[in-house]
Amino acid sequence: MELRNITKSFGDKKVLDKVNLNVKEGSAIVILGPSGCGKSTLLRCINGLEKTDDGELVFNNIKYGDEKTNWRNIRGQIGMVFQSYELYPHMNVLDNLLLSPTKVQKRDKNEVKEMAISLLKRVGLDDRLKSYPHQLSGGQKQRIAIVRALCMNPKLMLFDEVTASIDPEMVYEVLQVIRDLKNEGMTMIIVTHEMGFAKSASDHVIFMDSGNIVEQSSPNDFFSNPKEERTKQFLNKFLHL
Repeated sequence: MELRNITKSFGDKKVLDKVNLNVKEGSAIVILGPSGCGKSTLLRCINGLEKTDDGELVFNNIKYGDEKTNWRNIRGQIGMVFQSYELYPHMNVLDNLLLSPTKVQKRDKNEVKEMAISLLKRVGLDDRLKSYPHQLSGGQKQRIAIVRALCMNPKLMLFDEVTASIDPEMVYEVLQVIRDLKNEGMTMIIVTHEMGFAKSASDHVIFMDSGNIVEQSSPNDFFSNPKEERTKQFLNKFLHL
């Protein structure tokens, strides 16, 4: 995945200002930054939920993002998990998982069901096949949302503050699923405020502020030896709370 001079404004406010980013296959990139710095908007531009004003998006050496883009195909390869779960409340877990692969990708229902059950077992929720979202905890719903994205066989996963809306005691369960995906070689871009997770589970850390990438480096260098003053200010606030 490559972003070239990605620019995005909402009215007079420039949210992304010529952002450049290269995501290597199999890498886990964590994006940090204060609220409103453009982190979530960047992910939404990658997945076509927001239209860029300028710049180029390149995925597997193919440019996309203009009016000719087949977004159904792109979103089948780029999975996204939101902080608000986005599960259909009137459908049980299994039906939530089967919907997109069978309707959008036109895959065989039995094949997808087998995959869904296998993935649910991996996240410890195979006993929740017939449960409805209102019967699940926040951590369970978020793990189901991750499984739903994985059922599409994506090549890239985007995680947008996936622990922000769940009980602190459930955070570990969700982050462990993401760690497991990293160990399996899944390419990921992760927006988070979980500093310990960012340090231990990423290959590369990016710090954004005011729509720009201020600093990027290895996790060890980023947390032990930040170069930019704005990065130091940000880390000091988080690490001394």
